[in-house]
Order: sequence, then structure tokens, then C-alpha cells
Amino acid sequence: MMAGRPPLPPSWKGPVCLVPGPSAGWASRTRDAPQGPTLLCAARMSWHPLYRSSKFRHVYGKAASKDKCYDCVPITLSVHDNHFCAVNPHFIAVVTECAGGGAFLVIPVHQTGKLDPHYPRICGHKGNVLDIKWNPFNDFVIASCSEDATIKIWDIPKHLLTKNITSPKKELLGHVRRVGLIEWHPTASNILFSSGYDYKIMIWNLDTKEAVLSNPVKILDAHKDVILSMSFNTDGSLLATACRDRNIRLIDPRAGVILQEASYKSHRVNKVLFLGNMKKLLSTGTSRWNNRQIALWDQNDLSVPLMEEDLDGSSGILFPFYDSDTHMLYVVGKGDGNIRYYEISPEKPYLNYLMEYRSPLPQKGIGIMPKRGLEVSACEIFRFYKLIPTKSLVQPISMIVPRRSESYQEDIYPLTTGAQPALTAQEWLNGVNKGPLLVSLRPGSGAVNSLPQFLEPEPLQKTTALSQNCDWAGRMPLEEKQKRSEIRDSRNQLKEEEILLKKEQMRLSNGFDIFECPPPKTENELLQMFYRQQEEIRRLRELVNQRDVQIKQLELELRNVCKDARRY
Repeated sequence: MMAGRPPLPPSWKGPVCLVPGPSAGWASRTRDAPQGPTLLCAARMSWHPLYRSSKFRHVYGKAASKDKCYDCVPITLSVHDNHFCAVNPHFIAVVTECAGGGAFLVIPVHQTGKLDPHYPRICGHKGNVLDIKWNPFNDFVIASCSEDATIKIWDIPKHLLTKNITSPKKELLGHVRRVGLIEWHPTASNILFSSGYDYKIMIWNLDTKEAVLSNPVKILDAHKDVILSMSFNTDGSLLATACRDRNIRLIDPRAGVILQEASYKSHRVNKVLFLGNMKKLLSTGTSRWNNRQIALWDQNDLSVPLMEEDLDGSSGILFPFYDSDTHMLYVVGKGDGNIRYYEISPEKPYLNYLMEYRSPLPQKGIGIMPKRGLEVSACEIFRFYKLIPTKSLVQPISMIVPRRSESYQEDIYPLTTGAQPALTAQEWLNGVNKGPLLVSLRPGSGAVNSLPQFLEPEPLQKTTALSQNCDWAGRMPLEEKQKRSEIRDSRNQLKEEEILLKKEQMRLSNGFDIFECPPPKTENELLQMFYRQQEEIRRLRELVNQRDVQIKQLELELRNVCKDARRY
């Protein structure tokens, strides 16, 4: 027996392998290995790390301070299992409690603090509002559905509300019982899906001038009970639904055909969600023993789930949210204050638990900010808006990747879904499929706003210096001189119009008057403005270089014209 070898445990019957330690000049195989020869007992010689390497392993949730919350908000007391909150980069909409009909509030995102009890509302429904959703391609249009069996489309003014809005832009009449869910199509403009307690899903085309629509373009009548959840795949060509009959259905919405159906008895589904381009579905529900449970499904085979995981024994419903940019899944429990988050991988074990945000304040509903509204300078990758009815409070919760640098982190912000539609409504109805248009979240990159911007006029080219190169300018005919003077006058007029338009563009930013915006209050806001200015300077330099190239081309063309004129 070798000297210095540690004794074997009495119960060990496996293979024994001696590995030289640091004293022999070799690297140690384990962190706590003793000096000298080291005993490695392993049936397999390959080494597997205990933890997965992930840049999102240390993501943490940060609740906003009281002055950054929305206080005194009369949150609805409805027991319907919906989010009751919708958010975009400009507004937060919250379903409220009111007497006689249904209403919801629309509050500018930056207007935090205590809410005026007489703040104007959107109150055109005759029954309780059950769901609200912002148009993904227009931040000033919101849809709502109600117990009065109607869906209404509202235009929100760009300025602050001064009175209640009671007249919708459009009204959709087709369901015979209350409407519980609405969803906008993810890539086609003005396509809205609605599902009601008449067990039907209706597809509406809002690209019409009529204020009242009573004929949907398609009715999906494939369910035998109330539809609890709807989710689209990335390009909107497939629709997944969860029904009260415990079945998950995968539907082609334009053909109205059920492609797959899951009837797994040991998982009672409540919500279903497409996991981006991974060709997988995730559902939340309860197990046979009434434990809250999540299940992962193969999109092409819904007979048996790929995996099931019990979470706890609480009774509140679980709301799943998926971030396709970071492949992170967030599971929010209704009635508790916890937010669990996981990382999804295409291979086993598929679901990798990361962390859990805990709070003693229970949430009744939840809203999420689109990616284009996040604060990238603070490494924020997701933001929730938590409805706390016991305190009449809406509390933002930011999910942050801890990084020392506050500069733009390109590795955690890949190209994401923008605010421009990839298809028109008619193109999608004709069978065209197209993925979402992607944009960069880098400050100053632009193309992330959902409002049409002013088009830049074509730049004016400088020709004063070029006239000196033409020695025949004094011998030009009178008609030619008159033409040139007319062109010069028209160009001066265009130049003045361009200056006025640029001033208007500087004053208006995404529909708001930027002079009304307060100066930056925090270091993060100041840095964000600094990065925007740097990006704008870079863009203007590129524009100047392009104009210089165009000027040189025009100089060459003018010289050629001068040479041709000399021949005559």
C-alpha cells in the first residue's frame, strides 16, 4: 500500500483511481483536495459541473420605492382569473371597481404617487370589465371586453385625461354571453381575437371604417366549455387554448382546424403559453392531488407532457410569462406575493430553476412592460406591475441582471420585437405568415416607437462652390440664368421648410412635448440621456459623411455638364 494514501471507507466497493495532487506538480481535481496524492473514487471518469453556467443565474427582483408606485388606485374586486392590468411604454391601464357598469383607469407611466380620487376613467361598458389589452403597434389604442358581451376599442389622447371617456372608437358585437379574453395578433395589424362564455373564439378585422362591427371574419367553434387562456406562437400562425374541460388544443386559426389536442387527466390546465420558437408549450394548473403544477409539452405531440413539476399546495392560479429574448420563464401566483423564474433550455432537463422573488403582499393581478419600455442602463430585463388591492397600490417590480457597468449590455439585450407590424390584416387573412420585425434596444437606435414618425426630407445639396468651377457661367443664356435663379429660390424655400420641420421634430418626441418632461432626477436617467446623445452624434456623423459623398458625385456630374457645354 502506498504511503500517504488516505484509508478507504469500509463500505466502499467501487473502483479506485489514484490521481497525483499539487505536490506532484499536477493540478488538483477538487477544490477541497488534501496535499499530496489524492484519491478519486468515481465509476465514470468524466466530470460534470454541479451548476449550469448561465448569465441569468443571479437575476433578482427589485420592488420600486413608495414614491415610484401608483397609490390610491381602486383595483377591481372581480374574481375573474385575468391580469386586470395592461402596460406599454406610455400608459398603465388598471381595471377598477365602480358602481353601475365597468371602468378602467389609464395613467401615464411616469405619473406615480397618489392618484386623484376624481381622476377620469374609461367607462363605456354596462358590465364589469374582464380584460384589457393595448394594441402592440399603437400605444394609444386599447381594447376592453366586458360582462355586457361587447368588445370596445378606445383611442387614448396623447395629453392628460381631463374628463371621462364614454364613446369608443369601435364596438364589436358578436358574442351572446360575456367576453372573458381578448388577444391582439402578434405580427398582423388590427387583428383581434376574443373568446366568450358562449364557447366561441371570434377573429375581428379592425381595418374598416365602420364604428360598429357585428360580423367577425372567422368564428372558431371547437370548444365544449369556457376558454381559460389563449396564446400565439411567434408568427401568429398557431393558436393554443386552455379550456375548462381540462384539454389543451392547438388550432390553425385561419382554417379553424384542431391540429393537436391534449387530454391528460393528471394535469388540470388553467393557463397555456407558447415558448417562443422552441416548439414547446407550457401550461399551469393543478395536479391530481390539487397541488399547483407546471407542465411542459412538445408542440408536435400533446399526448404526454415532457415533464411535470409540483410547486406548492396553494389554491391561487398561476400566470406564466415567457421572455423569448433571454429564454426565461416567470411564474406568478395569484393570491401570493411570489414570482418564480426559470431558464428554459431545448434539451433535458428543459426547466432550470433560477430564483424566487418573495413578498408578503399578495397580488390580485399583474401587468408586464414590453421590452422597448425597459431601463436598459440599469440592466433591467423584465418588469412587472403588481396589483395589491389590500393597499390600493400598483407596485412595479424590476428583474435586474447584476452588472457593475451601467453601459449598454449587448449580450443580455438581443434584437427584440419592435412596435411595427410585419403584416397588414388582409395579408394575414390571405394566408401570409411572417415573424415579428426586430429592433435593437440600444439607446438612440430608434425604431422602437409605435407611433409613425415624421419622414426626413431629402437633404439639400450645396452648389455654390461648384459654380466657381464653371468658367462658362458668365456666358450662359438669359433663359438658363432665369432657370437657375428659380431653382435657387425654390431650394431656399425648401430649406426653410426643412428647418421648420426639423424644429418640429426636435420639439415632438413620440407624440409628446419633450419640453414638458422634467430633467433627469437620477444618475441612471442622466446616463440614459447621455447615451442617447452619443448615439445621435454618431448617426449625424454618418449622415454628414453620406452627404459629402453625394456632394462629390454632384460635382463630377456638373463638371461633365460644363465640358459638354464648352463643345457647343
